[in-house]
Amino acid sequence: MPNTPPYHLHHLHLSPSLRRIEARHAGQPLMQRAGLAAADFACELVSELNRPVLVLAGPGNNGGDAFEAARLLRERFFDVTVVFADDAGKLPADAAAAHARFTAAGGSTRCDIPADAHWGLIIDGLFGIGLTRPPTGHHADWIGAANRLAQRDNCPLLALDCPSGLNADTGNRPGPCIEATHTITFISGKPGLLTAEGPDHCGRIRVASLDLASDPAIPADGHVVSRGDFSAWLQPRRHNSHKGSFGSTGILGGAPSMTGAALLAGRAALKLGAGRVYLGLLDPAGPSVDANQPELMLRPIATLFDAGLQALACGPGLGQSDEAVRHLEQALASALPLVLDADALNILAVDGRLAGILSSRSAPAVLTPHPAEAARLLGSTVAAVQADRIAAAGALARRYACPVALKGCGTVIAAVDGRWWINTTGNPGMATAGMGDVLSGFAATLLAQQWPAEAALLAAVHLHGAAADRLVASGIGPAGLTAGEVIDAARLLFNEWAGTGKGC
Repeated sequence: MPNTPPYHLHHLHLSPSLRRIEARHAGQPLMQRAGLAAADFACELVSELNRPVLVLAGPGNNGGDAFEAARLLRERFFDVTVVFADDAGKLPADAAAAHARFTAAGGSTRCDIPADAHWGLIIDGLFGIGLTRPPTGHHADWIGAANRLAQRDNCPLLALDCPSGLNADTGNRPGPCIEATHTITFISGKPGLLTAEGPDHCGRIRVASLDLASDPAIPADGHVVSRGDFSAWLQPRRHNSHKGSFGSTGILGGAPSMTGAALLAGRAALKLGAGRVYLGLLDPAGPSVDANQPELMLRPIATLFDAGLQALACGPGLGQSDEAVRHLEQALASALPLVLDADALNILAVDGRLAGILSSRSAPAVLTPHPAEAARLLGSTVAAVQADRIAAAGALARRYACPVALKGCGTVIAAVDGRWWINTTGNPGMATAGMGDVLSGFAATLLAQQWPAEAALLAAVHLHGAAADRLVASGIGPAGLTAGEVIDAARLLFNEWAGTGKGC
């Protein structure tokens, strides 16, 4: 496979695919390469050579990686303690060979963690990508001890391939789990590192491709969202433009006591470049003008569909009244590209007739549920959705024949044809009211500017999180970050991406 680039974090493989890759390259010294990559990374993390290193080795191939790393660190004159309490005679062949090389080089193991030592680095090599059950027995005890010792000694905790106790495919943590400060993952990225509980347990992630080129016979199962996924649609504005060049975006929502949601969506649409933004509010006593954003055109909801719209966001503050249902049906029956969020999704979850209209319409639509809304749409539970976020997003995309963004830590975007992505922008400051309304406004505006549904959804999700990240990097948040603040940051960033602002 000449001129084929190596795997990196953009490629995401599930465990079965990784096993196939390993099998296709069984003649190569993958474990030695993994141990070398881990040892090199460990050397970067240890601040002082005279601070000892604790290595926890498990009963499988992850333990073999740990033995290789420990042997190489000893060769570099580190004081290494390896803890291993399983039967060396039952190790898999490659791991047994790594154990033999370690002992032949003078290494020895202990059956438990020394009580009186202080560590400069702890390496977790207990379990790799294959563990789907909770760790038990001494392995569970060691996981708890490693987490406590890393905090006590203020030292890095490096996980090999995947933090032990974390499901590498789903990001679930069914029991005790390593809380790594760093993870070096082998061959390519694993989705479980990036979604659900993965980001809280992986720390900073580095991919070691082990000198393997991407194998077209085993393509990536999914990808990390990057700007390249939608860059073809990021274009500087032509000088010969007018407001009609950039679409009219509609927002359907704003029931009594919830007009703020519609206003946030409208402001987001406006500041991401819509030529015009119309808000149809269900609240008969709602405002006729947004004093903070008078460019928005607020009108009675009955006249919204007469505004010459190019796209419509349904759901921000919509409520579930009979009137809300009627207007949602009107939107679904239209030829407009739609963004469906919040109560629009809750209505669809209980109204099979409207759900059927959605799945059979020819105009594009995108869905942006959070886990509770996704559970209602699937007739499932939040726990089941979160247990396998990739599967849940894919099931929604198939059921409703729409691209879906399952929001949350590591938002999963699923296409109707089975492709999926995980978004890695964003931070905990986004866990606040109004963020979903802003995302709806962003996506609707891109649809109104003739972006394809899939590209619009990927860009809106990625931009939304990246804008929040920029704010936190500048000292705004994460605590106290507001949805409204993200709008202005996204406008600046979007213009940079399109090549019309300062920077790149």
